[in-house]
Amino acid sequence: MELSIGGMTCASCAARVEKKLNRMDGVTATVNFATEKAKVSYPQGVQVADLIATVVKTGYTAEEPPPPASPEEAAAPAEDPELASLRTRLVVSALLALPVVLMSMVPALQFDSWQWLSLTLAAPVVVWGGLPFHQAALTNARHGAATMDTLVSVGTLAAFGWSLWALFFGDAGMPGMHDDFRLTISRMDGASTIYLEVAAGVVAFILLGRYLEARSKRRAGAALRALMELGAKDVAVLRDGREIRVPVGQLTVGDRFVVRPGEKVATDGTVVEGSSAVDASMLTGESVPVDVTVGDAVTGATVNAGGRLVVEATRVGADTQLARMARLVEDAQNGKAEVQRLADRISGIFVPVVLLIALVTFGVWLAATSDTAAAFTAAVAVLIIACPCALGLATPTALMVGTGRGAQLGILIRGPEVLESTRRVDTVVLDKTGTVTTGRMKLQQVYVVDGAAEKDVLRLAGALEHASEHPIAQAIAVGAQERTGDLPAVEHFANVPGRGVRGHVDGHEVTVGRFLEVLPDELARAKSAAEAEGRTAVVVARDGVALGVLTVADAIKETSAEAVRELRALGLTPVLLTGDNRAVAQAVARAVGIDSADVMAEVLPEDKVDVVKRLQSEGRTVAMVGDGVNDAAALATADLGLAMGTGTDAAIEASDLTLVRGDLRVAADAIRLSRRTLATIKGNLVWAFGYNVAALPLAAAGLLNPMIAGAAMAFSSVFVVTNSLRLRAFS
Repeated sequence: MELSIGGMTCASCAARVEKKLNRMDGVTATVNFATEKAKVSYPQGVQVADLIATVVKTGYTAEEPPPPASPEEAAAPAEDPELASLRTRLVVSALLALPVVLMSMVPALQFDSWQWLSLTLAAPVVVWGGLPFHQAALTNARHGAATMDTLVSVGTLAAFGWSLWALFFGDAGMPGMHDDFRLTISRMDGASTIYLEVAAGVVAFILLGRYLEARSKRRAGAALRALMELGAKDVAVLRDGREIRVPVGQLTVGDRFVVRPGEKVATDGTVVEGSSAVDASMLTGESVPVDVTVGDAVTGATVNAGGRLVVEATRVGADTQLARMARLVEDAQNGKAEVQRLADRISGIFVPVVLLIALVTFGVWLAATSDTAAAFTAAVAVLIIACPCALGLATPTALMVGTGRGAQLGILIRGPEVLESTRRVDTVVLDKTGTVTTGRMKLQQVYVVDGAAEKDVLRLAGALEHASEHPIAQAIAVGAQERTGDLPAVEHFANVPGRGVRGHVDGHEVTVGRFLEVLPDELARAKSAAEAEGRTAVVVARDGVALGVLTVADAIKETSAEAVRELRALGLTPVLLTGDNRAVAQAVARAVGIDSADVMAEVLPEDKVDVVKRLQSEGRTVAMVGDGVNDAAALATADLGLAMGTGTDAAIEASDLTLVRGDLRVAADAIRLSRRTLATIKGNLVWAFGYNVAALPLAAAGLLNPMIAGAAMAFSSVFVVTNSLRLRAFS
């Protein structure tokens, strides 16, 4: 289950909550700072109340997420109250802190008793502006813990306290006192030195960082919110022959509802009346509307771009494709990559180590210089610059943006561990039927004898096959209807097992199939050539005389050849996998650009797993793309499983990546997006680690003024989040 965690302010907070939950018997928890959620697995005997109590004892709040909201409730509020409160605190603090910083940095502005005005302005910034840091630090101290807030609170209160002592008990309060701002630390008279600009400036800078971070995190999750808001809010349901408008939440499976042009389809269903074009671009990223008619499936949240439709609901609520997409994206955003677990472990011990370094820095400076003020300044700089915030945000923000952008493009990434797999993959196994091909038989070519018209042959064959339910017959019937228009009526129709169909059309006996043993030379050659390439060939005869040969095959998707080129460009070797005979497989491979050596034909469904394992045993890292029930085991066995969203639930559940639309080019996009997201995560972590490693020695050596340290610390978090937001431009 998931728990919503409140009160976390940095990665070390998340690490503490996670550590406490994992100490409970049988409990496994992952806490994500960016999404403020804990994903918890717990055994029987442990109650949800026990989990919540453990979090509360750690100093934070926890609650079960509310039930799924209706579309009206799901809409994000125009203003986040927490963000508005933070902005108010930031604006007031910045306006008060700016004069303090300017007076401290520019000696020309230091009039008589300027220090007392600085104290008047800085006090509310430190006390009220920094209140969230002080409260969190106090709460953590009660539980024997230290976090980023501890560093900020101790650093700013120490600077403010020193200033009070110098003003009231030292020489700093004397009229005419002047202070020079320095980027580095030098020897100074502690009794006449004040740090009000440090106390006020650091609070303002860190509030700015918090605000930008919170706003960026909100933008990072915008794609998921937009996905959840796509659904229709109400629907015209047919009840007793009348249309009644009801909220979408009241729909049940089996209800029939009306979708007019321009309206959204309320839920997943099957068209039972009408025909139209449906625009699924907001759900799948596919820009071209898809034609639908009676018997076709439609997905909730898509837009009816044409005529009036009556749809029967097949899935409602949490079972719809939209809800499942949102759930997959949210699960992925709440997960953690292995590299983030390392960052979290470091964050968990980082703050106590920094406190120790600050004490050592103070002691070393004091021993070396006997200058209490300089030692104090260096220690405060260490406290303030060392915040591990950027470490905690490095992975979650990139993951939130990457998975959200993927959802907009029709790519669902199941979890962060998937990203590592995409980097290593070098071979991609493509299931033929439904992946490279449409999975539906289609009329390909028509050969006729001299003196016969192609249109007449198609009319006769189409009329006869229209009465049959066989997939090959339906392909011929549909193809004939598309090329000739209306088909004539059939009388005395008969299906002859193993041979084909026969009947009377326009007063003549017509057969389609394998009724004639001897054919004219040109038809015999055409039939042999088609069968050699793996296509099915049937003979059309009228009154016992052969008129033509029709060839039927599983149609290759128009985008498959381009997709194979894109996969090769990513450094992947495509392998075609099929249960069809070798001639069919080789013909498809040639058409899409797959080498004949990389074709695996006549593979039984249960043997697909063995093929994946054999490739893995050769040292390859294998991705598998499939869509059927018989692909599920192979998808799960592969190092990376990609399921076509047009396929079965079993395949989608077994996969690591789901491609919402049945376009193989999206597989290449999915791997590119995953690799780009992983690269962003690693770039963020390199920056965050490098920043802390480089900044701590500089601060300890006295090369950083504490206020500059505060600005740099705030910038590091903002940089990490902003870098992650660049993924929103992926296309």
